[in-house]
Amino acid sequence: MADRTDLSPAPTAPRRRFTLVGRLPKPLRAPLFAVAALIAAGYVLMAVWPSLFTSADPVHCELRLSGAGPAPGHPFGFDMQGCDYFANVVHGARPSIAIGLIVTVVTFAIAAVLGALAGYFGGVVDGVVSRIADVVFGLPMIIAAIVVLNLFEDRTVWTVSLVLIVFSWPGGMRYMRGSVLEIRNLEYVQAARVLGGSHLRILGTHIAPNALTSLIVLKTLEIGGIIAAEAALTFLGIGLQPPAISWGLQLSTAQAQWQASPHLLLYPALFLTGAVLAFVVLGDSLRESLDPKGKRS
Repeated sequence: MADRTDLSPAPTAPRRRFTLVGRLPKPLRAPLFAVAALIAAGYVLMAVWPSLFTSADPVHCELRLSGAGPAPGHPFGFDMQGCDYFANVVHGARPSIAIGLIVTVVTFAIAAVLGALAGYFGGVVDGVVSRIADVVFGLPMIIAAIVVLNLFEDRTVWTVSLVLIVFSWPGGMRYMRGSVLEIRNLEYVQAARVLGGSHLRILGTHIAPNALTSLIVLKTLEIGGIIAAEAALTFLGIGLQPPAISWGLQLSTAQAQWQASPHLLLYPALFLTGAVLAFVVLGDSLRESLDPKGKRS
């Protein structure tokens, strides 16, 4: 009797679907990270393109509406000059977010360069850079910023950013220096040195890509702190000045009228808190996924 041939198709292994989300580290797939990323992106978009969120002119005011609460088309009510408060709060995102990003990017560059040089070369280079950093690091940033900003008659986004940069780079430099000190004596770096690699090539190709990870995490965490520091300086009357529009100025103005018009204090405080928390959560998620030393056991 002839064998019967089985013509049914052979079973195949199920296809594995690869998605971008599936390849992300676990902390970056958490719902909290997704929410924080969306909120942070919304704040950046608000700072760059406020007209997407409101068509009202923040400086168009009617005194008869001074301090009035929410009304149709004006969900946040009006400030003491009768200006649309929602438009003011939306436009107030620009200086705060701009200062946070400017200070973070510039201090990242300074910390990366000085930390890499100090950690790699050591000796005199390390001594000079570290001593300067120690002096600056020993000054409380807010107090030092208050003293220096008082020397300027016109305080703008660039002025405040410059002062915060001057007093906030040492922490990142120390972090970068420590990472480079750990990496520079590893076997693959020693092998590159034996093979005749130049200092610039070794730093740029073998050390910096590995050392910068920790610095990126640290600087992402610092964005929220810089935004809060700018708001604190402006609230104290040392930061931005009218006619600038910022959350710190709105909080400073609202402190005298918060009992009669609590919305003047509530909305900028909520937006400021949301921005700080969003960037802190982003930084913390990056720390868990990129920095092995920062991962929770």
